[in-house]
Amino acid sequence: MSEYGERAKALFCEGYNCCQSTFAAFCPATGLPQETALRLASGLGAGYGRQREICGAVSGMCMAAGLLFGYSDPAADEAKTATYELTRKLCAAFRTQHGSLLCRDLLGLDGVEESAVASARTAQYYAERPCAELCRFAAELLAEEMAKRGVEAKR
Repeated sequence: MSEYGERAKALFCEGYNCCQSTFAAFCPATGLPQETALRLASGLGAGYGRQREICGAVSGMCMAAGLLFGYSDPAADEAKTATYELTRKLCAAFRTQHGSLLCRDLLGLDGVEESAVASARTAQYYAERPCAELCRFAAELLAEEMAKRGVEAKR
């Protein structure tokens, strides 16, 4: 397991949501302050504010990939295509392993949660949810891409 996968899982087990955990795991590589990363990703947990849409671990992975390999010039068509290709590659690998990119599917739920109130983080919560492992897996996917491209932590 890479340091990024370990860190993503550890952050989730500390109580951060899935997007925060995966995205903030890459702070050493992106140079982004952890508090900034945690705030940026805070609304995307539990499938976008507990709506159970796109998995927060996937969102965090794609956000970190954008910081590491994305573009900022709207006219940079080749860079835009390369970013979209990377995003599709990472998502396809996640989907292949876990069957879906949707939080509700990954958790075996039927649709949107009625409440925006986060579930209490208890031992039972952690035992029943695959989220810590999903965060680890998403971070591992991006860490593998970093290794292929020779990208190291900025520390």
